[in-house]
Amino acid sequence: MLRLSIINLLLVGILLLNLFMLGTSRIRALIQAAALQGVVLGVMPLLIAGYGTWTTGLIAIGTVALKGSVIPQMLRRALREAQIKREVEPLIGFVPTMLLGALGTLLSIAVASGLPLEPQHRELLIVPASFSTVVTGFLLLTTRIKAITQVIGYLVLENGIFIFGMLLVEAMPFLVEIGILLDLFVGIFVVSIIIHHINREFASLDTRLLASLKE
Repeated sequence: MLRLSIINLLLVGILLLNLFMLGTSRIRALIQAAALQGVVLGVMPLLIAGYGTWTTGLIAIGTVALKGSVIPQMLRRALREAQIKREVEPLIGFVPTMLLGALGTLLSIAVASGLPLEPQHRELLIVPASFSTVVTGFLLLTTRIKAITQVIGYLVLENGIFIFGMLLVEAMPFLVEIGILLDLFVGIFVVSIIIHHINREFASLDTRLLASLKE
């Protein structure tokens, strides 16, 4: 019972981080929030599986290392090279985006309550937290104009998928989970290179400037 309460408390923390990321204009704070979310996600498989197998432990270590340290360091480096601090003039304002995120969270809870979940999963907030985090990532991808913020949106979107995968953490093959983490790492690495070239070419990370490359 205590374990379920701790898991739900961590999931509530993830939901609060989602709203914080939608409402902040400071990109460094956004990176730190995504890193904290990654650390929380790394701990959760151990709690859900009950400290079960060595594979679960490796998944947790890999998740914390990549999502909580390696990828945030890559994004901080890109941020320093780009010499930007804030997301300015987003396509949708910060307050409306937070309201959309809150609405997405409420809809996620409503949808999750109607799903035929296993009895042990009904007491957890895994499904609504997963759906809400996916919505948050999608909003960051589509409503922000800085390339780094959009990369963080991709990272948060994958976090939502990762949360949903924890429903099967006891049965999910180890190689599949590690493959997801490696794909994420490679994707962020490639996008960081793209960010560098965008900033060098345009002296800005505003992705709307890419329209000038049209013939």
